[in-house]
This record gives sequence, C-alpha cells and structure tokens, in this order.
Amino acid sequence: MTKPLFVFAEITPKPQHLEDARDAIVGIIDQTRTEPGCKSFEVFDGLEAGSLYLFEEWHDQSALDAHYGQPYTAAVFASYEKWLQKPPTIHKLSRLGTG
Repeated sequence: MTKPLFVFAEITPKPQHLEDARDAIVGIIDQTRTEPGCKSFEVFDGLEAGSLYLFEEWHDQSALDAHYGQPYTAAVFASYEKWLQKPPTIHKLSRLGTG
C-alpha cells in the first residue's frame, strides 16, 4: 500500500513579479486538481507580503512526478526561473500515525 505524499512549498518571487507568480500558479489550480494522483492542491498568500505557499497531497511520488511533467506545470517552472528571488523551499512529508 502506498502512503500519500504531502508537499509544503514556499515560493518567494521578486517583488516586481509577485502578481505574475501568483497568477501563474492560480492559473493551473483547476488542471492540477483534475490530475488522477492529486488529492489536494491549495495555494495561499503569506500574511507577510511577498511569498506564496502551496499545500499539496498526492497519491504517491509517481503522481507528483507526473504533475511535474505536465506542460502547464513546466511552463510555470520556466517562468519562475526569471521571477523568483530564490529557489522554492519544498518539503515532502508523509503522515505519521493513522488518519
């Protein structure tokens, strides 16, 4: 039995690209949520201005890999190469206990 994979990510755009970065990630929410391995894909603005946060739940690593291979995901990643202050901080997690 595979364990779900959870991803928490912090995205920190350059100030002049915050709106572009926000629009790009919000623009793929619906497509991402319809992917077979996606259980949850949520995007948040930070309370401190300037960062975006993602909370994702995937069936497993192969589902996340398939997401990364989607053309719309690749397009966002390509844009982020120009727009981000620093590489995203990505934490991959598995749930402990039951639930």
